[in-house]
Amino acid sequence: MRAIQIDRYGGPEVLVRRELPVPVPKPDEVLVRLAYSGINFMDVHTRQGKYARSTTYPQTLPTTLGIEGVGTVEAVGAEVADFRPGDRVGYCLCWGSYADFATVPAWRLIPLPPDLPFDRAVAAMFHGLTAHYLANDVGKLGPGVTCLVHAASGGIGQILVQMGVRLGATVYATTSTPEKAAIARGRGAAEVVTYDNGGFADRMRDVTGGRGVDVVFDAIGKPTLRDSFRATAKKGLVVAYGSVGGNVSDLDPIELGEAGSLFLTRPRLADHLDDVETIRRRAADIFCGLLDGSLSIDIGGRFSLDDVEAAHSDLEHRRNVGKPILKIG
Repeated sequence: MRAIQIDRYGGPEVLVRRELPVPVPKPDEVLVRLAYSGINFMDVHTRQGKYARSTTYPQTLPTTLGIEGVGTVEAVGAEVADFRPGDRVGYCLCWGSYADFATVPAWRLIPLPPDLPFDRAVAAMFHGLTAHYLANDVGKLGPGVTCLVHAASGGIGQILVQMGVRLGATVYATTSTPEKAAIARGRGAAEVVTYDNGGFADRMRDVTGGRGVDVVFDAIGKPTLRDSFRATAKKGLVVAYGSVGGNVSDLDPIELGEAGSLFLTRPRLADHLDDVETIRRRAADIFCGLLDGSLSIDIGGRFSLDDVEAAHSDLEHRRNVGKPILKIG
C-alpha cells in the first residue's frame, strides 16, 4: 500500500512516499480502507517535531502521518463485534491516515450515517470534535454567555462559531482580513474584527460595555494571548487550544490575576475523547447538524497523496480557508 511517512523532523521536504505492506489488525482492531484523510496543523506540528516529547500524542519515527480518516471496514480483529467488512466508518486521533489502509482500535471507530458523504464526514472529524468539546465542555456556552473566537474563518473556527450560536451564546470573532471576516459573519458571528495588533481587545471591551467577554477561544498563541486576556471579563476564561502563531514561553501566572483573576486552560482533544460513548455522542451531534443544515463545514482544499507536500505548505502559509482534506486513491 502507499503511505506518506517521515523519518526525521523538518519542513514539507521530509515527507516521503513509500510502499508498505497492508497492516494486519490486532484482535481489538479494525482494518480500514481509507477514502479520505484530514490534513491538520497537528500533522504539520508532528512533522516539525513539536510532539516529539508528547505523552498525550506519543509517536516515534518513522511515522505515517495523518490522525483522522474515513472509509470502509476491510477486516476486523478476532475480538471485534461491533463492525464488519463494508461498514462505513470514521475515526480521529490514531496515526496513519496518509495511506491506503490503517488499523484503528475498534473503540475509536465511529459509524457514519449512510447519507453523509465521505468528504463531509472527514471534514467533521478532528475539527468538528474539537469544536464540540470546546463549546460544550470547556467554554460551557449557552444563553447569556459571550465569547470571542479567534481565527474564525479557519476549519475549527467556523464550526466553533456555529456551535456557539446553536447553543444560544453571543459569538464575536476575529480574522486576519475583511474577506475572511465575511465568512465568520456568514457563520453567525455577531461582530467580526481584525486582530489590529491587539486592537481587537479594545473592540471587545467596547461592544460589551467595558466588561469584556466571558470566554476567549485562542488557537493562535504568542501574537494574541496577552491581548486575549485584555478582552476577557473579570473571572473569565481564556481557552488556549492551539499555538499556530508560536508558543508563549514567558507567562507569569500573576498576569492572570492582574488581568482580572482570569482562568487559563490549555485543553487537548484526547482527554475529551477517552471512551467510546463520548466519541459517538459527540459525533452523532455533529452529524445531526450537518444533515439538518444547522452546521456547515467548508472544504478548503482537496489534495492527493502525490500533493501532500503542497498541502502542508499551503496550510503553513494559511492559503486555505476551511478544512483541507486528502483524497486517498
